Amino acid sequence: MTASAILGPVQTAFELGLICALTVLALYLSYSMLNVCDLSTDGCFTMGAAVGAAVALAGHPYLSIPAAMAAGVCSGLITAVLQTKLGVNSLLAGIIVNTGLYSVNIAIMGGSSLLNLNKTETVFTKVKALLENTPLAGQYKLLVALVFVAVVVLFLSFFLRTRLGLSIRCTGDNPDMVRSSSINPARMTIIGLCISGAITALSGCLLAQAQKSMDINIGTGMVTIALASLLIGGTILGKGGVTVRAIGVVLGSIIFRLVYTIALRFNMPAFMLKAVSSVIVVLAISLPYLKSQKDTLLRRFGKGGRTKC
Repeated sequence: MTASAILGPVQTAFELGLICALTVLALYLSYSMLNVCDLSTDGCFTMGAAVGAAVALAGHPYLSIPAAMAAGVCSGLITAVLQTKLGVNSLLAGIIVNTGLYSVNIAIMGGSSLLNLNKTETVFTKVKALLENTPLAGQYKLLVALVFVAVVVLFLSFFLRTRLGLSIRCTGDNPDMVRSSSINPARMTIIGLCISGAITALSGCLLAQAQKSMDINIGTGMVTIALASLLIGGTILGKGGVTVRAIGVVLGSIIFRLVYTIALRFNMPAFMLKAVSSVIVVLAISLPYLKSQKDTLLRRFGKGGRTKC
């Protein structure tokens, strides 16, 4: 097996891992900081991809990024308003928005379920042209993804240390205390979910442009992938400040994609990849518990496993 046959899939795994890490960072904000389980992630991711692809096809590759993020803000706003103003349960609000976005995304795509970007200028093709005849020409996708991830990590690291960011974190920890401090927890939830939606949509936009195609099912299962990556990142770098934990989230996304790549290298059927995702989620959830119960398990199953009364 040649080196290129190994390095090619690994580079692809890093590219996809970094792009999907943006969704994991969004989930890190909404789930870990705000303590809201946002199940509209799949629809918001697809919406960002649809808006980004449609704007790029209209001849505005750079404008596709802010347009997709604006669409993500709208998705997060609707989800937050359902929770905070209409009293809808957070899980149910996410499901409702996710269901409604399917029709919205089809409408954005002009009634089609597939958009072809092969002959369309995108952010990636622009960077590829800039790096032409340089040693980095073959890594243009990796560089674009790395830049966006670095910007979002730096933004979250700064934002979550501001007064507004600390208010959002406190809302997730203890909304009653926040309310007693004359801070509106509903407003904090709305702001947090809008930012989370913008980052999720950015991830979808970049993935569609990197793959040069937009399919209506591009975001299916993304919340599961993001949750698995978030838990893996928490296991690796779960202790530390905001920046360290955000970096751990990115590493978790890359590790998840590498596991996918290994599964594909063993010629695993495509329909089994969802089962792989489920197994990774179970392992990521159970490993911290098993580590905490290590001494008990060793006593029970180890050489001195017999307990004495």
